[in-house]
Order: sequence, then structure tokens, then C-alpha cells
Amino acid sequence: MSFQQGISGLNSTAKSLDVIGNNIANVSTVGSKTARAEFADMYAASGGGSGAAGLGAKIAAVAQQFGQGSIKATDNSMDVAISGNGFFELTDGKGIVYSRNGQFKMDRDGFIVNNSALKLMGYPVDAGGVVQPGAAVALQLPTGGVSPAVTANASVQANFDSRAANTGDPLAPVIDFNDPRTYNNATSMIAYDIKGQEVALTYFFQKVDTDTWNLYASANGVDVTGGAPVPINFAPDGSAPAAPLGAVTLNVPITTNTAGAATVAFDMDLDVSGLTQFGSAFGVSDLKQDGFASGLLTSIGIESNGVVMARYSNGQTRPAGQIELATFRNPQGLSPLGDNTWASSFASGQPLGGAPGSGAAGLLQSSAVEESNVDLTAELVNMMVAQRIYQANSQTIKTQDQVLQTLVNLR
Repeated sequence: MSFQQGISGLNSTAKSLDVIGNNIANVSTVGSKTARAEFADMYAASGGGSGAAGLGAKIAAVAQQFGQGSIKATDNSMDVAISGNGFFELTDGKGIVYSRNGQFKMDRDGFIVNNSALKLMGYPVDAGGVVQPGAAVALQLPTGGVSPAVTANASVQANFDSRAANTGDPLAPVIDFNDPRTYNNATSMIAYDIKGQEVALTYFFQKVDTDTWNLYASANGVDVTGGAPVPINFAPDGSAPAAPLGAVTLNVPITTNTAGAATVAFDMDLDVSGLTQFGSAFGVSDLKQDGFASGLLTSIGIESNGVVMARYSNGQTRPAGQIELATFRNPQGLSPLGDNTWASSFASGQPLGGAPGSGAAGLLQSSAVEESNVDLTAELVNMMVAQRIYQANSQTIKTQDQVLQTLVNLR
């Protein structure tokens, strides 16, 4: 008589309980994937015929199930969840491992790391902030600030009231910035010199004739046009200036701003093509300029396509890199390493790297993590079933023992 079947049942069921216990233990582990014990029967030899009795059961494999876990929002802007296929690529400088756990933070050197100090990999950017696809490297965020930029281009969109009375002489234009009676309307904006110092620009609009206006400008109260206005001639329908076409150049001189600092002189092109002259009240719809002051890094944001955006205190945002995701033809062939990581293997195939949303890779969701895909209710039911199976296998051993005892007691 053989106890093999019962023993194999006990062993395989115990291993199944180990798998169930591990699943339950990791029900709150971010990015964890449930595993399943897969059984196989055993026979002494193949081709034993229909009457061959089996030798019991064994664990053929412990297969991980890489189904999508629920997405949970968090308060950390550097937390990232993968919605769809793919794994984060992490490195310690010696090798690459893969993970679905997107709980990241920035270390003192600006690298994006996980709780095991493994660095997140992706594509770097060039000096102009353009992502450079290619070989993935450890992503390092800028720890310094952003340099200021001088205002080189500006634009104004506004409507002039065609019904307004003339406030200037077309032959001898004169304006007093402190006397509103010498101009019709005015609007202001902030520009920046090469040092990032603020320059308060004010545009004054003076009607001198039907469809003809003069543009004056001052910087921190200093006349920019030097008393020679820029004439703006509208088309008869008032839809857009017939002259000048495009932009006019303003030479902003050295001034003293409200902070008491001496600004640096610079030239600026002002686009006036957005001006109109219709029979409605004066109104400014848009003022733009491309300069900015210096700024410090304040926060990091991650787009759905993996682009890491650095946000600065001056309102500027710049790409700082792009996260790469790796996909595998056979994810179940990955070798678990612990700490929410896996290693590629011959069974999994080679990793296929790409930007999120490209190929088979899923998209990213920032300020969120992917919860474990363990179904706690199902695991508790599986545990009860495994317990009964274990008890049943122990009963077969007990029965075998009783039969053997009966045989021994025969006289």
C-alpha cells in the first residue's frame, strides 16, 4: 500500500496555502500581483493504460497574474500608476529590474528613486528641453533654477472704438502721459530685461483721424518712442491694421523700476496685427510677452505620455525627461526578486522599451498608484477550500494506516 498520494496532496496543498497566504499578505502592497498555484497529476510511467493509478499531485507552477489593479489617487505628485501594459525600468547602476510600483521620490542628487533607492529610467532632454528618445538612462531632475529670459517679442490684441473723438493732431502729435485728455486709452504689461528684472510697459493709444491712431509707449515712466509715435492705420472695415503690418520694434532704454533697480536696455518687437477698430467700447483681449524672471524648482508633474514636467516659481514649465516603459511578450515568465521587482528571463523574452502610450505600453496617471490586484474575498474562499482539501488528504493517509493495521493484525 502507498501513502504517496496522500503525502503529495498534503505537500501540494500546503504549497497552495503558502501562495494564498502570500497573496493575502500583499493585499495592500502597491503594484503587487496575485499568484496562483497550478497543479498537475503524477503517474509512475506514461502509457500505463486506463487502469493505471496515479501517484498523486504536484505543483506544476506558481503563476503570477498580471491583471490590472485598481488606480488609487494620492497626494504625492511623483506617484505614478500604469494604466495598461508595461513595467517601470529601475536600475542600481549595475543592472535593470522591472516594477509596477510607482511610489517615487527625488533623492538629494535629483534622481527619481523608489523606496529601495533604485533609479527610474527614461529619456533625457537636451539644453532646449526637447526629449531625446533612444537608450534609456536614469532620470535626473534639475535641482537648480531656471535662468531669466529677456522679452524679445510681445503682442497686443484690443479693439479701438471707432466712434471715439480725436485726442491728437495728425500733423503735430503731442501727448502727456500724465494727462488722460491727450490720449484715448492705455493698457499696461510687465516685460523683463536680460537680468530678469521687471520693466513696466504702458501702451498709450491716441486717435488722430478717421481710421488713424498713434501708439506711444513708456517703460517705467520713460518714453520709449521718444515723442515719435507709431502710426496705426486701419482698413476701412476696421478688421485689422493696414499699416504697420506685423510687428514694430520698440527700443526700451535704461530705466529704474519700482524696486529701485536700474534695468538693462533691450529691443522688443511688438505685434499689433491683433488690433481692430469697430463701433464698440475699447477693450483689451490679450497681452503677451515671452520674457520671464529667474525661478526655482517648485514641483514636478508627470504627463500621461511619461513626460516629466518641472515647474518653477516664475510660472515656467519645462520637460525634464520622459519615463520609458518596458513590455514583455510573456510577463508570467518574469522572475520575481522581491521589493515589488522582477527580472527578465529567457521565458519572458527581451524587454521592449518605449514611451507610455506607444505600441503595447499603457498610459501613466500621476498622483496615483496601482493597488494590488489580489481579490481578498476570493483568497479567503480559496483558503477554506485548501483547508478542506488538506484535511481530506490527511484522511486518506489515516485510512491507509487503518487498512495496513488491519492487514498486520491478520493471524
